[in-house]
Amino acid sequence: MKKTIFEITKMDCPSEENLIRIKLDGISSIANLDFDIPNRKLTVFHSGEIEQIEKSVSELNLGGKKISTEQTNQTEFEENKNQKRLLWSVLIINFAFFIIEITTGIISKSMGLVADSLDMLADSFVYGISLFAVGGTLIMKNRVAKLAGYFQITLAIIGFVEVLRRFLGDEKLPIFSTMIIVSVFALIANGICLYILQKSKSKEEAHMKASMIFTSNDVIINLGVIIAGILVNWFSSSKPDLIIGTIVFVLVIQGAFRILKLSK
Repeated sequence: MKKTIFEITKMDCPSEENLIRIKLDGISSIANLDFDIPNRKLTVFHSGEIEQIEKSVSELNLGGKKISTEQTNQTEFEENKNQKRLLWSVLIINFAFFIIEITTGIISKSMGLVADSLDMLADSFVYGISLFAVGGTLIMKNRVAKLAGYFQITLAIIGFVEVLRRFLGDEKLPIFSTMIIVSVFALIANGICLYILQKSKSKEEAHMKASMIFTSNDVIINLGVIIAGILVNWFSSSKPDLIIGTIVFVLVIQGAFRILKLSK
């Protein structure tokens, strides 16, 4: 048995971890994957050569870089029997907030909330692919990933068009209070998802390290929408909301391309 450690510079929340798990699913030489999200490290226990694993990691464009490979005597690994239940939990939370944010975003005329809702939907896709496709046939996994990726890109493009229309038009101000309140709850929801998944991996620590929360893209996006809401009220301008919306739509499209990588 060999142990190879990767540095994954863009792995900052459980959805990236799940993307990697899905991508490496089916490589028979892998015995176990151990993720360290706060330090952005992935340890792969495997037999044989590392080339196929290294290629699969790099194809996701998450900044994967092999640090070391060494022999190990470890052959037994703790399996998480509650993994499916935990995935269902975070899937439901993310999809529920997709509905909440896209609804309140449309009502409050906030593109920041609409864009953040698509980011929540992207995470839901990742967890959904893991639940419904991984362990099934490779063809099914590829079809689900491709459908999810293209659907996400389509929604993001529609969002870009709407942002451009609002930049050029004379739109009413978004309701800043709705932006802030909903984003605070979304921030809490993301924290809960991180807590649920991290707690499952650590029996020694029931609490979650603060570094895990504040290195997450999802949480940074939530904070961005909150700040945009404050600036909308301060400057009486919709521009901060449109700017944060544009940034998040770019991140959503990047996430969609990562999902599409799973179908190759």
